[in-house]
Amino acid sequence: MWLCALQLVSGRDWAGNRARIAELLATLPAERPLLVLLPENFALFGERQGYADGAEALGEGPIQTQLAAWARHYGIWLVAGAMPTRIEGEARIHTSSLVFDPEGRCQGHYHKIHLFDVDVADGQGRYRESETFSPGERPVTVPSPFGTLGLSICYDLRFPELYRTLVAHGARVLLVPAAFTRVTGAAHWEALLRARAIENQCWVVAANQGGDHETGRETFGHSMIVDPWGAIVACQRAGAGLVSARFDPEQAPTLAGRMPVLRHARLMNLNAAHGDGEQD
Repeated sequence: MWLCALQLVSGRDWAGNRARIAELLATLPAERPLLVLLPENFALFGERQGYADGAEALGEGPIQTQLAAWARHYGIWLVAGAMPTRIEGEARIHTSSLVFDPEGRCQGHYHKIHLFDVDVADGQGRYRESETFSPGERPVTVPSPFGTLGLSICYDLRFPELYRTLVAHGARVLLVPAAFTRVTGAAHWEALLRARAIENQCWVVAANQGGDHETGRETFGHSMIVDPWGAIVACQRAGAGLVSARFDPEQAPTLAGRMPVLRHARLMNLNAAHGDGEQD
């Protein structure tokens, strides 16, 4: 069993991005089952209007058709890190993660809950995702051969309560597709990923954008796979590439048996006992 993350330096054009993804998928490990995570904005990395123009309705469109075809062709669990999806009757759109099984069927989707409305000391300076996107409303988990997958996207990484909720609903592998900026990534990316792995005793698979984009955006890269002890077992520092690690399904339960952090999490367990934190 393998976990993989694709790091890209995506541009505005789906055709060019699709060609680079196809090159990297051709280098996957041969063993199955295998999970592959794409980064945020893997299909379209541009300006506000470009996302709106390229957004697809869930279950329709050329991007999703290609994702399903790749999943079938390679016999993999393919997680479309984040792409723009339409909301019926609304001008704003979602940024959404979609999970395809080896038969090309979409087994679940998640709309990004936390929107990146911040000021950063970089070339762009001001980021306002809420001008284009509408936030999701609920955490999402998806069953898989690797255990239950917990879905998240980029800025979500700064909100540990989301991951506690995912774990409370059975998540054992946490997925973090992202387009972390070079400035915020250098400061916080690794620390946040390792913290989410350690505090939840889960595998974390993080696929980031990693370079200088045609829009002028600068992303941090360092896509990585972190084990439940918090060790970085694979990392791609910069540029497009593939990171992969063999998945040990026994590591997390063995660790939890020796150091039962989640059983000792009294506030989480008290909330569960009183019915708080239930998923819609």
